[in-house]
Amino acid sequence: MSGDVPKGIPVIHSESIVVETRGRGLLDITERIATCVARTEVDVGLASLFLRHTSASLLITENADPAVLRDLERWLDALAPEHRGYEHDDEGPDDMPAHLKAAITRTQEQIPIRGGAMLLGTWQGIYVWEHRRVPHRREIVVTILG
Repeated sequence: MSGDVPKGIPVIHSESIVVETRGRGLLDITERIATCVARTEVDVGLASLFLRHTSASLLITENADPAVLRDLERWLDALAPEHRGYEHDDEGPDDMPAHLKAAITRTQEQIPIRGGAMLLGTWQGIYVWEHRRVPHRREIVVTILG
């Protein structure tokens, strides 16, 4: 925006980012979202993230110790295991477990902005959590209000 918006004028900015997952697991997108926020030059506001899918989710969690991500994966796999005789299995044995995992996690997050940056905690990162075994192309709508 490069100074095009005078101070005090509300800003509403929306864009979509595409994330190519590598299959099941957590993919850190913190820097991509930070770039969207910085591009708007919003000093105080809110970043709203919405993942447009039913077999993946968004997560804000610790970004320092990779063991946290591995433990989260094992925990969620235990809650929604494959091969449980689900009726919905059109796309394979990981299809319904992926929907269950997305249903009990989140597809949207809200992050406050102050001083032109997201107010994430010291050890917080933003992740796309892919619940399917094969790579997918995931779209996130990023809306910045300020």
